Amino acid sequence: MPPSIATVCYLVLIAALFWLDRNRTVRTSAALWVPVLWFWLACSRSLTQWLQMDSVASVDQVMEGSPLDRAVYMCLVIVGAIIVLWRRQQIAQILRSNGTIVLFFSYCLVSLLWSDYPDVAFKRWIKAIGDLIMVLIVLSDRHPLEAVERLFARVAYLLIPLSVLLIKYYPELGRGYGAWLGEVQYFGVTTNKNTLGVICLFLGLAALWRTLTLYRAKQTQHRFRKMIAQAVILVMVLWMLKIADSMTSLSCFLMGSILIVAANLRMVRRRPLFIHLLIATMLLASVSVVFLGASPETLKTMGRNPTLTDRTAVWKMVLGLSQNQWVGTGFESFWLGPRLEKMWTRYWWHPGEAHNGYLEIFINLGWVGIALLFVVVAAGYQTVFQAWRNHVATGSLCLAFFMVGLAYNFTEAAFFRMLAPAWLFFLLAIVRMPAMVPRKARVSTQNLLQAADPGCREPITAALNPAT
Repeated sequence: MPPSIATVCYLVLIAALFWLDRNRTVRTSAALWVPVLWFWLACSRSLTQWLQMDSVASVDQVMEGSPLDRAVYMCLVIVGAIIVLWRRQQIAQILRSNGTIVLFFSYCLVSLLWSDYPDVAFKRWIKAIGDLIMVLIVLSDRHPLEAVERLFARVAYLLIPLSVLLIKYYPELGRGYGAWLGEVQYFGVTTNKNTLGVICLFLGLAALWRTLTLYRAKQTQHRFRKMIAQAVILVMVLWMLKIADSMTSLSCFLMGSILIVAANLRMVRRRPLFIHLLIATMLLASVSVVFLGASPETLKTMGRNPTLTDRTAVWKMVLGLSQNQWVGTGFESFWLGPRLEKMWTRYWWHPGEAHNGYLEIFINLGWVGIALLFVVVAAGYQTVFQAWRNHVATGSLCLAFFMVGLAYNFTEAAFFRMLAPAWLFFLLAIVRMPAMVPRKARVSTQNLLQAADPGCREPITAALNPAT
């Protein structure tokens, strides 16, 4: 099929997906388009990369960044900040309920005092705050459940089909070649196979969650056509996970899918201890295989060697360059200047992260950062587990996002990283929602939750997150 005809067909498919999943009974705020645009850029390519103007080839260019991208992100942050100020009462209550996240971002800001490049680090901190602003906009909507669902839909229905289109019909944009073996790699709308894998991971889990929710909601109007839209996304996601060769995302998708299915079983809801054991087992198994060498055959089956594609060597060198074990080099400051030059001199493929989220926090923020991260994770787990126990519609999805977020950071760096898709979805899952929405604004959401689960309680109680 000629690329021009394929483009028309895929655009029709995208329009059909939006049509199939439409819901005119609830109107979310127009402000939702701001985080949607932010997620589009974070989950695909920056504007400079889309315009094929990206040419990062030196340490100085890494520090300076792209003026065009900086302007775009700053505009989105400013618009988002205006929306947050407009909703300041609701936002203030959300922030008071998430003191651990606020504390971590505050420590990141303070760490600029000992950064070698405080101006660069401050710009990156602003972008990181942009991530939080976008999540707050979504969750402060009058209909947060529908806002989250539409966020997932607007991101998935555009980026997933476009990725398939670029891979199949525009290889100069959607494919590339591996740096080690020269094999064909698939990028889709992203810039590398790992990023393609991570958007397939989280958007695929969201599609699976919506499919199960719709299946259980027997009285939901137009349930069948909405399930068709989710099925199309799931098929595309599974196909791209298969060809992308991103083992971290594939294994996390399998674990997250098992957790979502298990969390929706009635027998499991009666025995919440099973969820604790299941999550702990999955995480311990991942740690044993990745770090302890418990099953070399598993790594071989996944197409990986004991060095995890040179990750262990990078970890060793990164630790050797770490300056202060207690407070680190400052927020997003390690991969700058002489340290970046040494890493690039040693490794021709020019790493820009530690490929381990916990190690990345350590080298930037030290043991203090690790301790605060542990507090955030502990509070986050309490939030997602309580949401599931309270029969919140998104409870099982929150559990899955939380668990795969922890596992994903074993071999990739995503915690508190600006515009990192894995971090955005993880943050969306762990933000605790207070009981603050007026009853009139809850009616449609509550009806949908009760349709999906007759035992469902108030959607916004002490522990909600992404969607209620």
